[in-house]
Amino acid sequence: MSTQKPIRRTTAPQITRRKGGDPIVSLTSYHAHTAAIVDQYADFILVGDSLGMVMHGMESTVGVSLELMIMHGKAVVRGTKKALVVVDMPFGTYEESPSEAFRNAARVMKETQCGAVKLEGGVRMAETVHFLTERGIPVMAHTGLTPQSVNVMGGFRTQGRDEDTWAMHEADARAVSDAGAFGIVLEGMVEPLAARITSQIPIPTIGIGASPQCDGQILVLEDMLGLNPTPPKFVKVYGNLGGQIEAAVKAYAEEVKARSFPGEDQVYR
Repeated sequence: MSTQKPIRRTTAPQITRRKGGDPIVSLTSYHAHTAAIVDQYADFILVGDSLGMVMHGMESTVGVSLELMIMHGKAVVRGTKKALVVVDMPFGTYEESPSEAFRNAARVMKETQCGAVKLEGGVRMAETVHFLTERGIPVMAHTGLTPQSVNVMGGFRTQGRDEDTWAMHEADARAVSDAGAFGIVLEGMVEPLAARITSQIPIPTIGIGASPQCDGQILVLEDMLGLNPTPPKFVKVYGNLGGQIEAAVKAYAEEVKARSFPGEDQVYR
């Protein structure tokens, strides 16, 4: 008999217990094969609605549908064994009422088998966060720069540059924490404000364009791999896959035109 212990997925409460401990590692993923790689190193994987822009060429996340999130969520869950999988609730699927949010979040969790959902908003969404968590749906919150509100914000603008707005951002973070969120993403936020919020609330903060003092960090996988020719300022590019893919495609095209591919090793005799 095998003495190897079965692999158990990380849970939302385990992420919460990491507050103030070892930094939490997270990346986005949208399909099974990249998720299988990320799964080896990440504590949680976010199936972000950024897939609308990254995978489908949309200008923002606003056009992403629930069906699209479920499709990609299923793929990521199938490709992973260890990391907690969190699926974004897309724009228009949770804002109207807590009951609508529950109906759609329950569908996401049932159909994808993910371990949690994420939704944007602070004080205005606290009632919904509480409603969901009371009914068994773990919720990760998201404040600061909230991409689904890009049309109201007037673009992707860094939050907290005016210190007069800090109290509002702090109130947002406290509200979703008090409502039961197990963690919160702080996006596009000036560093001292993100560090201050991290010290104020009892749940982990996950920074993206925020502060190294956050309890964890997340990036869009394609951004940090060099597949985005114009990544945001907060992205550190760890690989040059864009250049490597282009070079490979170019070499393939040249060999096809020269009739050197397929060669002797790629044909059946």
